[in-house]
Amino acid sequence: MKIFQNIIPVIKLCDSLRYLSEFKKEIAKARATGDLETERVYILKSTSTWGKHLVKTFDIILNISGKEFLPETSPVVFVSNHQGYADIPVTCAVLDRFQFGYVAKSDLQKVPFYGKWIERIRSVFIKRDDSRASLRAIAEGIDLIEKGFSLLIFPEGTRSKGEPVAEFKKGSLRLATKPGVPVVPITLSGTYKVFEEYGYIRNGVTVDVVIHPVIETAGMDKTEAGDLTLKVEEIIKGGFLWQ
Repeated sequence: MKIFQNIIPVIKLCDSLRYLSEFKKEIAKARATGDLETERVYILKSTSTWGKHLVKTFDIILNISGKEFLPETSPVVFVSNHQGYADIPVTCAVLDRFQFGYVAKSDLQKVPFYGKWIERIRSVFIKRDDSRASLRAIAEGIDLIEKGFSLLIFPEGTRSKGEPVAEFKKGSLRLATKPGVPVVPITLSGTYKVFEEYGYIRNGVTVDVVIHPVIETAGMDKTEAGDLTLKVEEIIKGGFLWQ
């Protein structure tokens, strides 16, 4: 990481931390009283406010296509490739009609302020290289979905940093197939240019976001469900505008 070039961007990032605490009390109150609908409303306010703030702060230019494919109702499972750190605020800014949390690596829980926020928005944490913990996390995710919460998963498991999309982890889409909720594939192209390409945060990067048609999983047989991960992987790979 290049320290000098990151001084001003880091100051801006620190300033954005205040947005992570917005709606904190409302979310906590709704969760404590079991008012899941209100909780989802304020989680959406939290994610979209923070995401749009960062997109504006760093002048990220979003080219969005396929937004008409987004379903009218939730819960849903969003599935995306994972190019860089900017994937999180970009998806928060783009998916501004849906409450959703993330299926994220457990290390993120240790990040000051951010770790508490990503937990607050009903994310699920997975420990890498721990298959039992991964199964428990998937079960936790399914429970959240059955309660009406949506999730976004990056089945590659790590950032590609601009490299070709890596193979999706098998079994990751049980999140959708077991409860029978729709899957929305999303292709992100260019997010790695915000930070990973040069090791410092850049302004004015153009990011292409392609939202693909919904895949219904209700009523899928075992063969279809087993083939879904590969199918979604190919759809997402096919969404790069430079191909």
